[in-house]
Amino acid sequence: MKFLRQTFESFRFAWQALRSNLLRTLLSLLGVTIGIFAIIAVFTLVDSLEGSIRTSLSFIGDKVVYVQKMPWSFGGEYQWWKFFQRPEPKYSEYKFLSERLENAKAVVAMSFRGRVTVKRENNSMSSLIQGTTLDYNIISDVPIENGRYFTQQEIDVSRNVAIIGSDVAENLFPGEDPVGKTFKISGLNFTVIGVQRKKGESLLNVGGNPDIKCLIPYGAFAKMFNSINPNLTITVKGYDTDEGLLELESEIRGLLRTRRGLRPVQDDNFAINRPEAAAQAIGGIFSVLTVAGWVIGGFSILIGGFGIANIMFVSVKERTNIIGIQKSLGAKNYVILFQFLFEAVLLSLVGGLTGIFLVYLLSFMSLGSLELVLSASNIALGLGVSSAIGIISGIVPAFSAARLDPVIAIRAK
Repeated sequence: MKFLRQTFESFRFAWQALRSNLLRTLLSLLGVTIGIFAIIAVFTLVDSLEGSIRTSLSFIGDKVVYVQKMPWSFGGEYQWWKFFQRPEPKYSEYKFLSERLENAKAVVAMSFRGRVTVKRENNSMSSLIQGTTLDYNIISDVPIENGRYFTQQEIDVSRNVAIIGSDVAENLFPGEDPVGKTFKISGLNFTVIGVQRKKGESLLNVGGNPDIKCLIPYGAFAKMFNSINPNLTITVKGYDTDEGLLELESEIRGLLRTRRGLRPVQDDNFAINRPEAAAQAIGGIFSVLTVAGWVIGGFSILIGGFGIANIMFVSVKERTNIIGIQKSLGAKNYVILFQFLFEAVLLSLVGGLTGIFLVYLLSFMSLGSLELVLSASNIALGLGVSSAIGIISGIVPAFSAARLDPVIAIRAK
């Protein structure tokens, strides 16, 4: 009970200090507010971006490599004129790899064609068409909400069937069940066999937004588009270890170099790309952002900490007489110390909570496909940093108050 009474009394003193010097308090807490806002905003942005990347990787597949003509670039000079002369991957090379790779779970050939008009009666929209082989659902997430996936026979005979995204279903078949119905892609009839669950855009949508995509057998795609734009990608799913993925890349490189007749002194005329490399490159940017957030927030918090320390020294001077009376009535040094330290922590927490609230308001803003989420761990971090700043800023004024001589303190004016 004594501890609770002392805590309540300390809280009352702190609240009175806040109210009696409101403008001075607000100006001093501004630094803490800006500092906590900068740090927690950066951490929230980084966590949200990392979450978006993890979601994207689950859609496009984990432990997956893409055999393509051009390498993905993450900085530095991009020698496009050199890569442009490389040959496009071929369907025969896909068959060659699928028959010989030993470290692969699945090998898939796929091609993309964007901004293709799909139509059904009076309804039409611009869609992304992707031709693929049977094992595409092994390397990538294809959540069928209604209908089914391709069969081996449909892939082998290049049947005109399609699995459509949720936006395609809503635009072409409003209020209807699309499964079993037909629509046109570039003037050819395709039958809907499945509809994917709505995914939404994400940061690393390799191959485009799945909600506006139509998946069709690769053979049907090739008949329509490959004579115009033969851009095949060979996608290979490895086993769930980093060592297995390195072995897979080495195996792909050796087989494909043999297939293309490259001599040992010649460079690869193909690229093996990994989505994880993109995630690591973006992770480097996250590290820079995190350091920048700490630097900016640290300077602001330092200014706020000096402001709180100044308030506490002024508060000690203004309440010297009261401190003397308390000590003459038997108050221990630790009680006085606790009162002023509690006040400093409360002041800092007010600034920290304000900064966290501003980040919470920021999370309601729309940043395209990125959803900002203020996590409990970041809230705890903000409160922890605020408390630490309060303790550091208030310990010296509180200690000086606790060591006052009661007789001298009572006579103080």
